[in-house]
Amino acid sequence: MAKSKVLLAEDDVTMVALLKILLKMEDFDVVALQADADVLASARIEKPDVLLLDLHLANQNGLDILDQIRGAQDVCDLPIIISSGSNSKEECLRHGANGFVLKPYMPDELITALKQTIKAV
Repeated sequence: MAKSKVLLAEDDVTMVALLKILLKMEDFDVVALQADADVLASARIEKPDVLLLDLHLANQNGLDILDQIRGAQDVCDLPIIISSGSNSKEECLRHGANGFVLKPYMPDELITALKQTIKAV
């Protein structure tokens, strides 16, 4: 069975390094984006099974990115989990996120959210 691919949009380099290790240990393929990457274009190129999107990126707003993806016909169905240190779950779900994890989260919480989101599609 093919590994599920996670597209990671996170601007904290330490968090990216830790998530890459964790997700690879859990048998995911991981594509980590640069902090200022075009997430929509990357989603089109990478065709991930799920996008793990930080709500507050250095130069981008996660809700704006979420809205762009939901408005793009070719990738509008991409499962997206938002992560944030602020409890913005309801707002993220209203914008079309499939899930939300509040930082700091336990690794098991993230893995469960990713697997459930991928499985639900």
